[in-house]
Amino acid sequence: MRIALISSEAVPYSKTGGLADVAGTLFREYNRMGIEASLFVPLYKVTSEHFRGSLVDTGTEIDIPVGKIAKKCRVFTAGQKRSADQRNGTVYFVCNDEYFDRDEMYCDATGDYPDNDARFVFFCKSVLEICRKFSLVFDVLHCNDWQTGLIPLYLRTLYWRGPFFKEARTILTIHNLGFQGLFPASAVELIGLGRDIFNPEGIEFYGKVNFLKAGIISADILTTVSPTYAKEILTAEKGFGLDGMLRKRVDSLFGVLNGIDYTEWDPADDDFIPSNYSKTNLSGKADCKKELLSRCGLKGSQETPLLCFVGRLSAQKGIDLITNTMDQLMKNGVDLLVLGKGDSRLEAVLKDYGRRYPGRAYIGIGFDEALAHLAYAGSDIFLMPSVYEPCGLGQMIAMHYGTIPVAYDTGGLADTIVSPGDHVEKFFCEKIYGTIKETGFLFGSHSPDFFLGEIRKALCIYCNKDIWRKLMKNAMGRDFSWKKSAAMYLELYKKLHD
Repeated sequence: MRIALISSEAVPYSKTGGLADVAGTLFREYNRMGIEASLFVPLYKVTSEHFRGSLVDTGTEIDIPVGKIAKKCRVFTAGQKRSADQRNGTVYFVCNDEYFDRDEMYCDATGDYPDNDARFVFFCKSVLEICRKFSLVFDVLHCNDWQTGLIPLYLRTLYWRGPFFKEARTILTIHNLGFQGLFPASAVELIGLGRDIFNPEGIEFYGKVNFLKAGIISADILTTVSPTYAKEILTAEKGFGLDGMLRKRVDSLFGVLNGIDYTEWDPADDDFIPSNYSKTNLSGKADCKKELLSRCGLKGSQETPLLCFVGRLSAQKGIDLITNTMDQLMKNGVDLLVLGKGDSRLEAVLKDYGRRYPGRAYIGIGFDEALAHLAYAGSDIFLMPSVYEPCGLGQMIAMHYGTIPVAYDTGGLADTIVSPGDHVEKFFCEKIYGTIKETGFLFGSHSPDFFLGEIRKALCIYCNKDIWRKLMKNAMGRDFSWKKSAAMYLELYKKLHD
């Protein structure tokens, strides 16, 4: 099985969010499994700066038509040059300084780059032309999100002839349906397939060109990143206008839960935390909490419940629920840590609360990898009040570190957290309800009252250290490794060639 993983970002080379974690980690997992896989990503400025010493210029230049203009694609690989029969594990970087040598990957302070349509038309065509130039034959081209959505369409139109793609099948993974790649109707000219595709059954979407829709109508199989989210996007409420098109393809739509990389996220072997610990020996977690309190200037003790949020500061992540309940949280005697960046309005509101509650609330604007690891390890409760969450990695990382999540009952959060619901009494009556199996708390209505109510349930249980320790061990015992997810993808790949 020869697999091409195609993504606009992938760790460790480039990252703005969970897409990078998924693409990069899945690629590494396939290599560990001995699967013949290659990775295609743009060569961004950040990649060139951090990996300059390991990038290999293949010396290849390819003319890529973007509308009526041809742009040069230079091709780099990672690591040492390989012979023609050593393609397993190869990373191919699509290089064009005009498009990718920028300080940010998709946007600047004023918003999205206005030429993102041209940039990712170029990227999609470049991937396919690199395959032809290097005689790369793949059984599956695994595309990710709108930035690669044109590839399945191109394979059904421009590239279906010839030996390189004759047996190729495509999978498109939708990581977040809220990001679709919407552009003016004039983007049709850049795509180069004629105006016949610009219609409601094609890539037209309320008068605009929709790159994600191109992939949805063209890919052989569609996946999204959790089973519950695969059901949610079929509804008008969470389908972002594409639910009708997705319902037409429901037989080809599958939910595959993401995993986390245990080589990066493991409290038993984490260089960023002061004391390592495990499910069988939790003593080091107290040292992590002590260090976290000290580093963030929080005045609470080991007995003070420490709540944290780590992630993007956006409306989708439900930050308003945190800000709208901040005063009540403080009255409940907790400490709070928030680490992330995003919406400037939310950043300002959070910083104001940090000033109002010195020593009680720490607001870290930006991303600090070391502090993020320490936050997962040293906190007691992890907040994830997302309005919708296709999968979510934060709650899985938190559970692996023995930090109990309080989250909204949606998407991948519902698939990964075992909650008591309204039956908190089961924690205290194991003789009646059986062994405790819960790993966290889910609230069913996205409102401040329900959010605060679920936190108070968690705080009630937190006071009983024996029960809380059982919750921690349950959470740490869950298997969120990529082995399971990779195996499910491999089954889908095989399904394409049955």
